Amino acid sequence: MRHVRTVLGDIRPEQLGVCDAHDHLFLRSPRLRGQELDDVPAARAELAAFRAAGGAAVAQWTPYGMGRRAADLPGLSRATGVRVVCATGLHQAAHYDPEVLEELSGDRLAGLFVTELTEGIGTTGVRAGLIKVAGGFHGLDAHARRTMTAAADAHHATGAPVAVHLELGTGALDVVDLLCGELGVPGERVILGHLNRFPDPVVHREAAAAGCWLAFDGPSRAHHATDWRMPEAVRALAEAGFGDRLLLGGDTVTAGARSVDGGPGMPYLLRRVRRRLTAAVGAELVERMLGEHPGRAFGADWK
Repeated sequence: MRHVRTVLGDIRPEQLGVCDAHDHLFLRSPRLRGQELDDVPAARAELAAFRAAGGAAVAQWTPYGMGRRAADLPGLSRATGVRVVCATGLHQAAHYDPEVLEELSGDRLAGLFVTELTEGIGTTGVRAGLIKVAGGFHGLDAHARRTMTAAADAHHATGAPVAVHLELGTGALDVVDLLCGELGVPGERVILGHLNRFPDPVVHREAAAAGCWLAFDGPSRAHHATDWRMPEAVRALAEAGFGDRLLLGGDTVTAGARSVDGGPGMPYLLRRVRRRLTAAVGAELVERMLGEHPGRAFGADWK
């Protein structure tokens, strides 16, 4: 039987509830100095605001070495009543100091992922529920291939889903060829993020036909010029028969993007995105994207 691995333990997929399938409570990166998500009270307020808007769960895609604050996640989940799924994995090399990557050379990477999925993150006892990796702009460099190979090894060892950051929404089919083709990860275990940032209907259909989950996340201050295309892209996929492969997320990556700091934040997903998509594809599909699909996407037959 499949279960979603949350920071408070495993639950059945149908218990997850209305879920922001791609977001961040905490995140630190050399590329985002001065914009860190590293404030526990602000994270608690954001989760409470999401809960007040009707949200029940959040998948945090922040991977290893980027300030996940895993030890704080169970307390935040209990305090707000919002279930939280935490990530292991590794982002693009640019998000790390070189010495961090040197420590994870060789075959250590897959072992780290497996440990964080099955035993816990450091000494926190919090187990990750997904593996987050990242592609490059219209392709995969050596770092991406190495991390995706480690993610595939960890998937085969644990059953965990693999969530992929697509740089500016590109490179989806390169990821599918590598993860699902060469490395043997079933498409239904792969979640492709940021597809709204590269609204190519042919690419979207091919990725969905491979069985992958397609995550549309936003709005985004950096990529808002494509946000208005999301309803059209979702409708096209639904009409092509792929409505059952879709997820929605907010992807809050900087402090200024949180609703409690003046940005759209997590509540915007339910306050505005839900309404806009309902006008495009109907309430029934949108409610499945929010309330049923995440449980299926993040649920795993854990080994």
